[in-house]
Amino acid sequence: MKYYNEKTLTNVSFEEAIQKVTEALKEEGFGILTEIDVKETLKKKLDEDFRPYKILGACNPPFAHKALLAEDKIGAMLPCNVIVQQTDDGIEIAAVDPVASMQAVQNKDLEGIAEEIQSKLKTVIESL
Repeated sequence: MKYYNEKTLTNVSFEEAIQKVTEALKEEGFGILTEIDVKETLKKKLDEDFRPYKILGACNPPFAHKALLAEDKIGAMLPCNVIVQQTDDGIEIAAVDPVASMQAVQNKDLEGIAEEIQSKLKTVIESL
């Protein structure tokens, strides 16, 4: 099972792609809790050059709350990560597939929650 859903955008800048995905996430009830600039971090920590690559930690609070009530350790798998990276073909946006990641947890109460979040994240990717 593929653990992400992705789409490549052309004719947009890296920063425009960040804005588009942030807005699309907001439309589906997600906020960005964290933003990791991988390019900047690798330069600072390892003095390595890397392509533009950001990891957005997206959270939908009502669903996060439901998941935490169903499984108290699920916070180890939150928030939902969405990456934005420069590729040879354009700007790729990829979101984690929570159904794939929740299989490791084996909690029936999480299945419906993961499917709803999967649907929302697919909607985000498809809307770009």
